[in-house]
Amino acid sequence: MAGITRGFFGRRGERDPRLPPGQYDARDQWPVLHAEATPRISTDTWTFTVEGLVEHEVSWTWDEIHALPRSRYDGAIHCVTTWSKFDMTFDGISVDTLLEAARPLPSATHVMAVSHTGYTTNLPLADITDGKAWVVWDADGSPLTVEHGGPARLLVPHLYFWKSAKWVSGLRLMDHDEPGFWERNGYHDRGDPWAEQRYQGD
Repeated sequence: MAGITRGFFGRRGERDPRLPPGQYDARDQWPVLHAEATPRISTDTWTFTVEGLVEHEVSWTWDEIHALPRSRYDGAIHCVTTWSKFDMTFDGISVDTLLEAARPLPSATHVMAVSHTGYTTNLPLADITDGKAWVVWDADGSPLTVEHGGPARLLVPHLYFWKSAKWVSGLRLMDHDEPGFWERNGYHDRGDPWAEQRYQGD
């Protein structure tokens, strides 16, 4: 049908209201995209650390973080490369629980998410608190595959998915914004899909 772009359309041709502008519904696919070689990270040596502007720097091993109260996200994810995937389930732990243990200082306004590979991405502290972000290790009932960031990745589903750092190793709290890997290479500092914040200047 001429004039119809990719995406989900109802019986009367309306666009799925869950789909941010410029996105299409990936349906059964979950594309694999990253700029680094895929690492092999053993859960025997995996750690997650919250550091920087906190009262207590805290690190967890794989077993220790799994002993904390679990949390689940049910919903959509959106990639800057224009695909969205609906009705996903991720299991892990709320970032709120981790920050509660570290106790951010009042001067903390931003975080840098850091991966075991050295990848970084920056976020306002407000975008990972109040039930907005998780560290997850299961997707749709199965362990997160290494291609999708396993053994654990950050999940910030209300922002474009490059903000959900794969192979995550920790958060560094800061009193200023500082660009991460993709932000230094032209991507938007925040990345709100509904505002189409794909690139610097959007």
